[in-house]
Amino acid sequence: MKILLVGSGGREHALAKLLFNSALKPRLFVLADYVNPGLKREAEASGGKLYTGDTVNPLEVARIADLVSPDIIVVGPEEPQFTGVVDLLREKGYSVFGALSKTSMIERSKVFARTLMWKHSIPGRLYFKAFKNLEEAYEYLKHAGDVVLKPARQAGGKGVRVIRDTRAYLTSDKTDVKIQAASKIFDELSRYQDIEYKIIIEQRVEGVEYTAQVITDGSSILPLPLVQDNPHAFEGDLGPETGGMGGISGPGFLLPFITSDEFNTTIDIIQKVLRALEVEVGEKYTGVIAGQMMLTPIQGPTVIEFYSRFGDPEIGCLIPRIESDFLEIIERTVSGRLAGAKLEVKDNVVSIVKAVAPVGYPSSRKEALGHPVSINEKAINELKCIVLYASVEEVGSVLYTKGSRVFEIVCYGENYNEVYKRSLIALTHIESLDGWPLFYRRDIGSPEQINERIKLAEKARQTYTYRASRGLVNESIVWIPGKGVVENMLFSTLTSSRGGFE
Repeated sequence: MKILLVGSGGREHALAKLLFNSALKPRLFVLADYVNPGLKREAEASGGKLYTGDTVNPLEVARIADLVSPDIIVVGPEEPQFTGVVDLLREKGYSVFGALSKTSMIERSKVFARTLMWKHSIPGRLYFKAFKNLEEAYEYLKHAGDVVLKPARQAGGKGVRVIRDTRAYLTSDKTDVKIQAASKIFDELSRYQDIEYKIIIEQRVEGVEYTAQVITDGSSILPLPLVQDNPHAFEGDLGPETGGMGGISGPGFLLPFITSDEFNTTIDIIQKVLRALEVEVGEKYTGVIAGQMMLTPIQGPTVIEFYSRFGDPEIGCLIPRIESDFLEIIERTVSGRLAGAKLEVKDNVVSIVKAVAPVGYPSSRKEALGHPVSINEKAINELKCIVLYASVEEVGSVLYTKGSRVFEIVCYGENYNEVYKRSLIALTHIESLDGWPLFYRRDIGSPEQINERIKLAEKARQTYTYRASRGLVNESIVWIPGKGVVENMLFSTLTSSRGGFE
């Protein structure tokens, strides 16, 4: 069986490992934007080959597909989905694991996703308002209060600003911060021409984040184990949001701070979204959909955003935990035979992923670009850890940073404490060769972090279950500077509009 994998980074290296470790013994071919040494090695070890080219250009991807003539094509990142790569490949008759451009709107447009949930009364939704121009956003932000500002389009996890505004004497300063954040978001999205709305302002919620990934063939679904991603750049969940600085998974399908009832509620939300999406766009969803969730005191499992692909580092967390033949699951998905499939997971194995990035990421990727780095993969493997090559290019025999996360180290074992200790040792085997600093988060997977999240989740759980028993789910009363006391945040009083489909 021949597989063509489209994509260049750590997510694709994780997928390559999962696909390669199959009883079907696939030949793996890869189309990447640059020579990722991990992907190149996996391809060549299987008897395949790595090609370089423009992964977001449908014609370029189709050309490589025609050259390889694969049995299955797996499209890893979101941008090729947005540009219609999957659409063209399916038109040409290929079996493709990945979302069509219409169905990938669930990730590409946050306004689309939020509106879909409101239109179909799907639980876990947040209040929001979207804007097409900066002037309207400025005027709105003067009275916006306690909010989250986001790019209305998927932009690689960048641009999100959480601004707590509950103190009257700081309102003017907070307004300035909001306006500055909005300006940056508009500047960032100016290079995208495929979306009408530019900025989305959402109800701010607090709680414990986690990711639920679900594979679907358009009729049946197969949930994967939960993972907790850590998007903030610095320890203590501080700093700008990134594509993900690491994660944890296990034991079983849950996390130490998420119950089976909360897991089931989350999967039910995603299933409702899939049904609503098919109604709205007239296409079945084939591939994986991921819900970036938060357990909140307001309503329990709450949707932060959706991905139309595997999360990164989420899929890396699952490499040592999935016992089933992953390629067989992919094959059943693209052939519409997912019903009855069961995912076997190593219940006694937990995993921790830590990403390493050059200083400059995520705010100034130009500064983070082009630095030589080295890694002692043999020493890391001896620690029972796996190396994923992410945003790193092999030129000759030297590895150079590409401006984003360079490596992801996946460590696994029977308990978090022991795995955490080995993960820190593994990171000492990565080095910058020109003195440019590299950074990572020490706290991911630590006993202190996990215990803190268990406490935070329990506080949220006690509150949302009490509220549910009183019929108060998603009801909130807040004081907004300049507006006074209002219900359901600012959105019910300042506007009745909740955006629209694009």
